[in-house]
Amino acid sequence: MKWKKFTIETTTEAVDLISEALHELGVEGIEIEDYVPLTEAETKGMFIDILPELPPDDGTAKVTFYLDEDARTESLLASIREEIARLEEFIPVGAGAITESETEDKDWINNWKEYFHPFTVEDILIKPTWEAVPEEHKEKCMIEIDPGTAFGTGSHETTQLCIRALKKHIRPGDRVLDVGTGSGILAIAALKLGAGMAFGTDLDECAVTAARENAEINGIGEEQFPIILGNLIDDEDVQRQAGLACYDVVTANILAPVILALQEGMARHMKRGAVFITSGIINTKADEVREALRRNPDWEFCEENAQGDWVSFVVRKR
Repeated sequence: MKWKKFTIETTTEAVDLISEALHELGVEGIEIEDYVPLTEAETKGMFIDILPELPPDDGTAKVTFYLDEDARTESLLASIREEIARLEEFIPVGAGAITESETEDKDWINNWKEYFHPFTVEDILIKPTWEAVPEEHKEKCMIEIDPGTAFGTGSHETTQLCIRALKKHIRPGDRVLDVGTGSGILAIAALKLGAGMAFGTDLDECAVTAARENAEINGIGEEQFPIILGNLIDDEDVQRQAGLACYDVVTANILAPVILALQEGMARHMKRGAVFITSGIINTKADEVREALRRNPDWEFCEENAQGDWVSFVVRKR
């Protein structure tokens, strides 16, 4: 299906008002393009595998919206131009020009794939399912991943921190619990490193689907890597299905506030001497998480590692 694409050239100062005007006129969705850098507060709590580099902010912006071919556009465009002219009395709107072009439907969910290429974490090759194995890495332990809409290509610092900790702590035949499994990459890595089985949980149905598909791609059956939908923190049924006092290794690559809640009751699922590998912790939250882990009598503090702005902690059940 073809769409009519309309782009308003304006200023960052006017973006919010123009967006609201479009909404009032019945435009259901818009794109905003500018060069305003993300603030520290905006990026600190985000998992971002690939962050683009932007040119300097020059105060300009573009607001884009789409209409199908059958839409009556002339009257709508006239109304939009009237609104822009009205707003110009109160705020700089820049050129205010509206340009029209035509675009095809795009597979927005999959467009990011052009940025995901094979890479290594030490001697482990992580490869997107749609690319060939690089010749120089054919002898490496390989994990194939298609995360879909779930987090976990392996390229994020937090995932790499967890994989390195798994390499250090996994023993043959270990039972692994992966909380917030996402694409399943950590559980799959644990199994490739010699674990006997892994159990995954996630709150996102799409993540559960992606993890199951990735397990199959890597030759891992459902009996070796069962995955359930639910919240391990407060859902007793999920806790029961996961099992008590039965895991040698637990991984949780989740944001700091969830780690803080999770660590309070995680020991009940672990054997004595089992390790709990945590990441997803931005460095501004590291002190809070470190203190909570040290204060919890269940844990013996083992190690702290960092990569970029992200921190990983490993503790052992007493």
